Amino acid sequence: MTKPETLQPGNFYHIYNRGINSCNIFTEQRNYSYFLKLYEKYIFQIADTFAWVLMPNHFHFLVRIKDSVVNSDRVLNPVRVVKTNKKTTPSLQFSKLFNAYAQAFNKQEERHGALFERPFKRKLVEGEDYLSDLILYIHNNPVRHRFCEKTEQYPWSSYHSCISEKPTKLQRKSVISWFDDISNFKFVHNEMADLVQFDEWD
Repeated sequence: MTKPETLQPGNFYHIYNRGINSCNIFTEQRNYSYFLKLYEKYIFQIADTFAWVLMPNHFHFLVRIKDSVVNSDRVLNPVRVVKTNKKTTPSLQFSKLFNAYAQAFNKQEERHGALFERPFKRKLVEGEDYLSDLILYIHNNPVRHRFCEKTEQYPWSSYHSCISEKPTKLQRKSVISWFDDISNFKFVHNEMADLVQFDEWD
């Protein structure tokens, strides 16, 4: 098995995975909310998030690993130096997220064993054009899988945070800037998303 790529500070990554044997990983509405709560707990400290979608049996995230994250016992901060566990790395934080969620889900469903495929998938993202295409791909995943006809009809994606003015930890300004403005962001999502094709599993 090929060793998965190490998540490096400053880089953008497409993080995605699915349930083992394509099983559902979200069976109730509360599962989606709980996963996002755990995501905030484990991931916001090590990565900025630009887009996401949660599907019944898989998920996608576009993140940028923060520059202050280093694979050592210290996190360098412009204001202060914070000591951390030597084993705290971006990959480990994602693993903690998936393990915490799997334990809760297994208890709910009275099941045992692995919930997600391992290791989780990650792909380095380079180039602004690819970033905007990936955001389209992520937000339109529910349409491609026929869960809805329009992107805005699906509740469990970052599309709604992008078009809203409500406070959000999503990197909304950067996302909109890659589409020039909010009007073009909406237009491209509604009219051009079908043109975006990816060879990888979805």
